Amino acid sequence: MLKPNKLANNKFLSSLDISRDEFLHILELAKSFKNKKINIDLDGKVLGLIFDKSSTRTRVSFQVAMSRLGCTTIDLNPTTSQIGRGEPIKDTARVLSRYCDVIAIRTFDHSDLEEYAKWSTKPVINALTDLEHPCQALADFLTINEEFCDFKDVVLTFIGDGNNVAHSLILCGALLGVEVRIACPKGYEPNSLVIEQAYKIYKNKNLLKITDDPNTAVIGSNVLYTDVWSSMGEENQKDEKEKVFNGFTINSDLVSKAHKDAIILHCLPAYRSKEITNEIFESDKSRIFDQAENRLHAQQALLSCLLQ
Repeated sequence: MLKPNKLANNKFLSSLDISRDEFLHILELAKSFKNKKINIDLDGKVLGLIFDKSSTRTRVSFQVAMSRLGCTTIDLNPTTSQIGRGEPIKDTARVLSRYCDVIAIRTFDHSDLEEYAKWSTKPVINALTDLEHPCQALADFLTINEEFCDFKDVVLTFIGDGNNVAHSLILCGALLGVEVRIACPKGYEPNSLVIEQAYKIYKNKNLLKITDDPNTAVIGSNVLYTDVWSSMGEENQKDEKEKVFNGFTINSDLVSKAHKDAIILHCLPAYRSKEITNEIFESDKSRIFDQAENRLHAQQALLSCLLQ
């Protein structure tokens, strides 16, 4: 029976905190949990959730994952804890390390996450920052793996803002040797440091492409992926972004240019008729709700490795 292996870094702040072998091990574990081939009881360990941003899938999937591991969750947020009154991160992290066995943090600045990890004596998980969304990427590549059996010759095209989701897709693509194309308007390209990190890992640098032409980017793609154009905290940019991102909607025309076996992914929530049409969202090519379910299984696998 497959068993969780302890992660070398004992944290998951970035997709690059795990090796390629560890990534693939987590995916195999996730599939085993999903298919009920393994059952692990971690004897009441505790996850502390610190969420500075609202959440549906991340919060619920972490809580259910811990429950299935025989564990519990403490849900913290700024309005019901001293965090909202300005207690220093280093104090909160050291206190929670005495109470919890692992901490998952969803916040804005990636530097805040790193500060928690610096002072915590327990593993810290990135549940989303403005820089990366590595847990989402685990579920994404689990979904792709289920569809295509492996990652050989898979082409993934992300259409939208070069944001945290795009960053994690790029880094995971580099780890796995998957061709990743990012199609975004000029001025909304992924972070240059993330691109630089990916190029250092890719054996074939031609496998990462950044373009402002979605019509070219989707040609021959196996996976078409999008996200909302305005992330949390960008509500004041919504009208401006809708103008800039005109032409970057995943619709039937774009899908027709992709590979005939192409699947559609979206990390949700989705705004129909904005980044994706309702027709494509509800089509038989959509794996969006499989992808959402896989957040649970991927995080259960991740937690089981971190809590060994």
